Amino acid sequence: MNYAEVMEPFRSQKILITGGAGFIGSHLAEKLSLVSDEIVCLDNYLSGSYSNHIAGVSYIEGDVNDILDIFGFQKFDFIFHFGEYSRVEQSLNEPHVVLTNTYKSFSSLLQFWQSSGAKLIYSGSSTKFADNGTGRHLSPYTAAKALNTELLFDFARWYKLPFVTVYFYNVYGGRELRSGKYSTVIGKFKDLVSNGVNELPITKPGTQRRNFTHIEDILEGILLAAGNGEGDGYGIGANESYSIIEVSNLFGCEHEFQDASPSNRMNGELHTDKIKGLGWTQKCNLEEDIATFLHETLKKNAKAFGKEGQ
Repeated sequence: MNYAEVMEPFRSQKILITGGAGFIGSHLAEKLSLVSDEIVCLDNYLSGSYSNHIAGVSYIEGDVNDILDIFGFQKFDFIFHFGEYSRVEQSLNEPHVVLTNTYKSFSSLLQFWQSSGAKLIYSGSSTKFADNGTGRHLSPYTAAKALNTELLFDFARWYKLPFVTVYFYNVYGGRELRSGKYSTVIGKFKDLVSNGVNELPITKPGTQRRNFTHIEDILEGILLAAGNGEGDGYGIGANESYSIIEVSNLFGCEHEFQDASPSNRMNGELHTDKIKGLGWTQKCNLEEDIATFLHETLKKNAKAFGKEGQ
């Protein structure tokens, strides 16, 4: 299946993206804007950014908790619900922020979905598959996301509503958050290396493994699942996994161990059979991405040094 076929189900459709100013949501809005001029993004900018706005896309600053007040009984063809809290370890430090922006808001989202007539695409958390299923108990974030996916499945069955649940595995790539408490692992490492740091912070033990997946691969999986999938279980993740120590080595850096977090999972279980059944294949590779980043960083630094030396 080529990309034109992947995009066809969304042509001229009315689409709502919650979290549309975020990392993944903004990329999704950008792709969908190529085939539809009726895309609306709702974001409270907890981790989203105004700089992520896409031309031709409408943006509303607001909270999913208030989605019924904001949209009333508007009809949509697709709702991509990506506007939830999304950090495992950080969620231990702000549990009520997590619950407000994940668990509490989900009730409002379900009510709006039921009245909208849309197909719902929900971003679950692959953490619930980690460590033989115990990953769901690691933090307020993992618990809330696991509960939401189970409630979604039952709600859809009770009221015969169309949905797809997608699960992401450590997304990296353009617009990834590189600083602050919501930064991603790869984004944080890139920011540090860009600023001349050669020793990267790694949470003990460092042998925990992740299936880092490029945003372009994630997008294709989302669109395939949304257009052609049905139900739960569409994991989108790279085939290969890397330990955090191995990632540090790819950047050519030493590592500085940080205290272990009780929410740190050792391994994730990859569930990609259903998305591959729709024709999805991984196209990007973490090692190539980091090598490109290092090459560009070296060029940029050399250029800056040359100007300073003049």
